Amino acid sequence: MPPSLTVVLCSLNGADRIGRTLDALDAQTIRADLEIIVVDDGSADGTGDLARARGLTVLRHERNRGLSAARNTGARAAEAPVVAFLDDDCEPGPRWAELLLAGYGDDVTGVGGPVVPVVAGTGFLARYVERNNRHEPLELELTTSQALPYRFWLYLRDQWRTPRPRPRRDVYSFTGGNMSFRRDALLEVGGFDERFRFGSEEEDLSRRLRRAGHTRLVFDPEASLTHRFAPTPRGLLRRGLAYGRGNAVQYRKWPGVRPTLFPWPVLVLTLLAGSLRVRPLAAVAALLPLVLYPRGLREAVLGRTPEALLDPYLVLAQEASENVGFVRGAWAFRDMPREPRSEPGKAE
Repeated sequence: MPPSLTVVLCSLNGADRIGRTLDALDAQTIRADLEIIVVDDGSADGTGDLARARGLTVLRHERNRGLSAARNTGARAAEAPVVAFLDDDCEPGPRWAELLLAGYGDDVTGVGGPVVPVVAGTGFLARYVERNNRHEPLELELTTSQALPYRFWLYLRDQWRTPRPRPRRDVYSFTGGNMSFRRDALLEVGGFDERFRFGSEEEDLSRRLRRAGHTRLVFDPEASLTHRFAPTPRGLLRRGLAYGRGNAVQYRKWPGVRPTLFPWPVLVLTLLAGSLRVRPLAAVAALLPLVLYPRGLREAVLGRTPEALLDPYLVLAQEASENVGFVRGAWAFRDMPREPRSEPGKAE
């Protein structure tokens, strides 16, 4: 019997963590219906050997080519009609594969689920990441308009809205660590754009799927997995740079896509510069993040977590790093050929 679902597990130097992911896949309720392909993206630590020892298919890149290229390698080799993607620091729940497959109706092109952080350590950074999970799907409301005022309104609303559990629903794009697609639709649009090494590759894929008429991506909150990692200040800022670079590639590639630059780091920097002449502006700049990013203040007061008062400053630093990554990426990809515009009335 051919497999019902191919799981493509991408890894770079993941020997110390891939075992937990493979154990979680072995515990799936529909394990007999799964094909597991491990793509070793240029590892130097024996990652591929660990997977081969379990009798799994291992495809190796002799050099590191990036996450998009690794996913494409696995998708092309897959035998199942649906392909799911995992990272080597993620552990799916036992019904994860079953729930993904159950989400495919006749008109559904992709099904994904939540990525829940499980952070190593007990320090401030670990608790910060748990309070500020950035692995959320992009909602369908993003297709309403590319206009900057509308995008700015969404940004402001999300800053002030209290996060709440949401039901199964159609979304615009998944987070990369927990997503699946019909293989034929994925290959029809050319897979992932390998110019996106990390960050925004999922949104770019969503744009191309929609342009090809594959418009339904379903998010199932029950099809969850955990993302296990140990955050560091340097790691968080490097991730911000990568996200900013990915946003810049989208801006250069797609007509109509606006620059993704966060306004509050620019505002705070302007106030700090102004404080060289007007000293009270320094105090305004120091306190303003508590208002601009109110979740930290709300958590400190309502959740009785005083350390959350520091959260807005770390969010500000992450957004600043994304701005830097965007500027660098926009310059690096300044000569990128643009995609043709979509047909009138068709979302990009």
